[in-house]
Amino acid sequence: MIKITFCLRRKPGMSLEAFHDYWLNSHGPLVRKHQKALRMVRYVQVHTIETTLTAGMQGARKAPEGFDGVAELWWESLADLEASTSDPAAREAGRILLEDEAKFIDLPNSPLWFGEEHVVVGKA
Repeated sequence: MIKITFCLRRKPGMSLEAFHDYWLNSHGPLVRKHQKALRMVRYVQVHTIETTLTAGMQGARKAPEGFDGVAELWWESLADLEASTSDPAAREAGRILLEDEAKFIDLPNSPLWFGEEHVVVGKA
């Protein structure tokens, strides 16, 4: 499995609640609509929660400020992901999704990367 991990920060001036609501209820269905064209097999949103544990754990690790959420997107193989880049329907889906992301994500401050999962604990 190949995965894109996208660490999200909301646009300046947007509340965390508004960010999570838009991401889940507007962007999520849009991703679902374009899933086949993109050849994506899984999409997960991890929404940041407010907890008293955060400050202590960040302090102990000298960690930077956290993200507002993480999007995880999976493909069966690198070949499937790469094939989608030459498919006009997938390119159009990508354009539509990026246009929507610009509405609620601070794109220049939201890193992403490609990776391959190695499950250490739990089910693959």
